Amino acid sequence: MKLWQKDFQIEKTIENFTVGQDRALDLWLAKYDIQGSLAHIKMLESIGLLTKEELIALEKTLKIIYQTAKNKTFIIEEGMEDVHSQVEYMLTKTLGDIGKKIHSGRSRNDQVLVDLRLFIRAEIREITSLTKALFDTLIQLSETHKDKLMPGYTHTQIAMVSSFGLWFGAYAESLVDDLTLLQSVYKINNQNPLGSAAGFGSSFPLNRTLTTELLGFDNLNYNVIHAQLGRGKTERFLSYAMASVASTLGKLAADVCLYINQNFGFIAFPNELTTGSSIMPHKKNPDVFELIRARCNQLQALPNEISLLTTNLISGYHRDFQLTKETLFPAIENLKSCLKITDFALKNIIIKTDILNDDKYNYLYSVEEVNRLVLSGIPFRDAYKIVGEAIEKGDFNPETAVNHTHEGSLGNLCNDEINAKMEKVWQGFNFEKVDKIIEELLA
Repeated sequence: MKLWQKDFQIEKTIENFTVGQDRALDLWLAKYDIQGSLAHIKMLESIGLLTKEELIALEKTLKIIYQTAKNKTFIIEEGMEDVHSQVEYMLTKTLGDIGKKIHSGRSRNDQVLVDLRLFIRAEIREITSLTKALFDTLIQLSETHKDKLMPGYTHTQIAMVSSFGLWFGAYAESLVDDLTLLQSVYKINNQNPLGSAAGFGSSFPLNRTLTTELLGFDNLNYNVIHAQLGRGKTERFLSYAMASVASTLGKLAADVCLYINQNFGFIAFPNELTTGSSIMPHKKNPDVFELIRARCNQLQALPNEISLLTTNLISGYHRDFQLTKETLFPAIENLKSCLKITDFALKNIIIKTDILNDDKYNYLYSVEEVNRLVLSGIPFRDAYKIVGEAIEKGDFNPETAVNHTHEGSLGNLCNDEINAKMEKVWQGFNFEKVDKIIEELLA
């Protein structure tokens, strides 16, 4: 069944090529397609295109179908083009001609737009929750290991004294920035395109404000062409935010792979979290973090993939947009998987103490020595020269006490302030409001 079917059959080779992976990928959208339909029929009844009795019958059947989607038993049957066709077929099969009325005032173009907006909203929530869980783990590790010193590097060369508290806390605060970007995408996404139909509106007196309220959207995409312009653009915005999270995870994973190396030996993991070699019995490989690093590199290519899919397209709908699902949906699962496994692994990390007792790290204290001379009244440039000459002559014997007290430094990590930043971002999503509205829609 095709919603556009006329008095001819499309050639099978063409059908298979154009449908592509839509049947499989549309299963991800089934719950959201039904939510959108529930809101749409309430609106149709409010403007007289459905009777109260028809609305009740449609709602009852849609909610039964919704349970199959929720329980992952919903299927798109052979011959059905997409999720929209399947849902309408199931309604018509159960209710007869009443089921055929559900498409009044909308097109598959705005139907899939709504599905994607609701889907992306739910996925952003899950990504945000997983990111927040990892953030909490990193802050806890930062507090636990705040007094354990480690080398800091610039140009991959020994630079200055750092600490595990500083290292863990840095990635925690980086996740706050990532979620700030994700929140902006959430707000752009959480606007209602329903009622834009094929991109040029409808002659029916649609109440678009009502469907906006029923679906928990913050606002409308008012201009109907603009609503259609959002296809591809919303996915691209999400890809940027996902790539930002992936960048943080990938850099953290790269650090772990370096620090676990025997030449560094700063950290370790229990044997059961590492893998071995088929030929070298001593190997304990950080495969988990190597794969996180690789997957996150893939994710950082996502904005480019989606941009190239959607560039050079004039306004209006194009079938090209279908392929964004093939790129975006697996990437979302990829990112969620990386967030989960990073959190799990870091909860089992083993930190080495007394790393800086090795003489090769003496030069880490060169800046501390320069600062001590400055505090004694010597101009900075002269102090820098004195310490540099001592290093060149092999006469550098630094004190190893470190006294950093300013905000965000070794002795003042400001984890409480970073926590407050995260809490403000988290509250800005206002997920509870949407939960309540969707719960009422499905009641």
